[in-house]
Amino acid sequence: MSKTTIIGGGIIGLFSAYYLHKAGWEVEILEQGSLSDNASFGNAGMIVPSHFIPLAAPGMIEQGIRWMFDSKSPFYVKPSLNPELIGWGLKFLKAANKKHVERSAVALRDFSLLSKKLYQDFDKAAGFDFGLEDKGILMLYKTAKFEEEEHHTAEKARTLGLDAQNLTADEVRALQPDIDLDVLGAVLYHCDAHLYPNKLVAGLVKYLEAAGVKIHRNTTVTHIGHDYGKVVSVQSNDKSFKADKYLIAGGAWSPAIAKLAGLYVPLMPGKGYSFMVDEPQKRMSIPALLCEARVSVTPMNGNIRFGGTMEIGKVNDKINMNRVAGIVESIPKYFPGFKPAIPQVKDIWYGFRPCSPDGLPYIGTSAKYSNVAIATGHGMMGLSLAPATGKLIEEVLNEKQVSVNIDQFSPNRY
Repeated sequence: MSKTTIIGGGIIGLFSAYYLHKAGWEVEILEQGSLSDNASFGNAGMIVPSHFIPLAAPGMIEQGIRWMFDSKSPFYVKPSLNPELIGWGLKFLKAANKKHVERSAVALRDFSLLSKKLYQDFDKAAGFDFGLEDKGILMLYKTAKFEEEEHHTAEKARTLGLDAQNLTADEVRALQPDIDLDVLGAVLYHCDAHLYPNKLVAGLVKYLEAAGVKIHRNTTVTHIGHDYGKVVSVQSNDKSFKADKYLIAGGAWSPAIAKLAGLYVPLMPGKGYSFMVDEPQKRMSIPALLCEARVSVTPMNGNIRFGGTMEIGKVNDKINMNRVAGIVESIPKYFPGFKPAIPQVKDIWYGFRPCSPDGLPYIGTSAKYSNVAIATGHGMMGLSLAPATGKLIEEVLNEKQVSVNIDQFSPNRY
């Protein structure tokens, strides 16, 4: 039996462990935290084949510059002389063009559709409920500018074979009759779905441990030993872990982990916030994205989770209340009946999405080490793409034909 050591116990590492274990591997996971608060816990819970446009796209640079002068804006890059940020920014600028978007669309579509199918299969096989619902997602907009943009994207989605429906404001109200809505219209992506991340992560951890996967919590990797083109061991203080093959799946911490082995994986942490609001009336059944505000709204476990913002910068434990206020203040502009108070600090979740400069994940084998694979850089879509990533990693490590083309996701592209 082959053995693999996975560095990182986030949703990508967990699903990689799931598929590798199913394929007969002995699997252990090294996780620097307690597995009680990783990035997927506060996720919007959306499965989004509709998101076939990478973050690095035309218009994001101009929009990002405007947002930098608004303390409550949904996207912010803190100016810094940090060489990592400068290098990331230059790569982002190079990738943010129409050609990159066109090349990425098919790859991201195929990746996302595979992931949704695997979620459906997992829901049947897992033996625990994680709130998977196939109701689509509404892209709600208030202005003619965003109506034009969303209709253009929906038309592109339909050419890619995705089920996207343009709706008038009255048609949206008919779908959500118990909610007071103030919108110009929406696009409903029937191809999307949603789930409850907290139940998914907790259930998956329990499932894996019951199946014999060893999870080492509070285990920070401090050294990676390598020789003759292979990694031979991973060290965590006084503990050494040996395996046949290794996977770096450390989310926003992946660059530091990779650096221990002399590998370059350009990423920047994208900080996001979310909070839950009690919703005993259960007025909302279909999740939504508020287009102008870039805020997600997801019915979840009988409540509603609101989330948003993308702060590109170093990992830190500070909560920017202006960003949280921006989320809160945007909600009644679309839902006049929803007027949540600004949550207390203890009720605000934050996490770091691993953002690659071209907006595409890294999935595949390292060119430097024949027994090392990398799976990170999913940005805001880590949870959405986790099952497909795990399946692809299993195929890569077993040297099998991969389910979808991953050439554009090569970890060796920089």
